[in-house]
Amino acid sequence: MINRREMLTRSAAVAAMLGSAGLLPTAAQAAYNAAIFDMKTLAEVVKALGGSAPTESKDVTITGPDIAENGAVVPIGVATTLPGVKQLMVMVEKNPSVLSALFDVSDAVEPNFATRVKMGQSSNVMAVALMNDGKVLFAHKEVKVTLGGCGG
Repeated sequence: MINRREMLTRSAAVAAMLGSAGLLPTAAQAAYNAAIFDMKTLAEVVKALGGSAPTESKDVTITGPDIAENGAVVPIGVATTLPGVKQLMVMVEKNPSVLSALFDVSDAVEPNFATRVKMGQSSNVMAVALMNDGKVLFAHKEVKVTLGGCGG
């Protein structure tokens, strides 16, 4: 009969063999361009990503609270029904870094994301869709913050 200690030893040995053979999955890491997240305006971000001048569109939607009680965790949803979306972004106009989230979209992914952003003060929050043809479409919503989260 096998005891717990022997089972753990054998499991560790099997995991080590699989790892040395390259059969274990590697850790998933998100690759991102840190310079884009340091930019201060929507125009700078769009230019860095190769997009054209942003245009407001009803096909891009943003959801979030009208009043956020805590700016450290503001729930935001972004979505679009348009085909040919390359990237979907969440931007907070008055944050020190305007870009809060960037989602890469393919045909296999529905462009509908929900996240939480940090806001230091009341501001416009924008959902920005970068299309495959370089067009940039956006929608915005004003969110009032009663308790700051960015320390700004």
